Amino acid sequence: MTATPAERKLIGSIAAHQSWANTPDRAKRTAPARAALDAKFLAEADGDPARAENLRRAHYKRLALKSAQARRRGGDAA
Repeated sequence: MTATPAERKLIGSIAAHQSWANTPDRAKRTAPARAALDAKFLAEADGDPARAENLRRAHYKRLALKSAQARRRGGDAA
């Protein structure tokens, strides 16, 4: 029997929560992703750390805007 989309979403959520519950050092687990994102911004800024910081801030401001818009729409509209 195949799972419905709602069941698959629930199964994935359970797995994610279990995985994070089994992670003793959350910062260590996410460090490679943070380093890669920092490197991406630095590359986009041609090695200029000040410009990279502005790109990083703009990225997170865009995420905040999208989040606010999704909350205003309500539900899982994101």
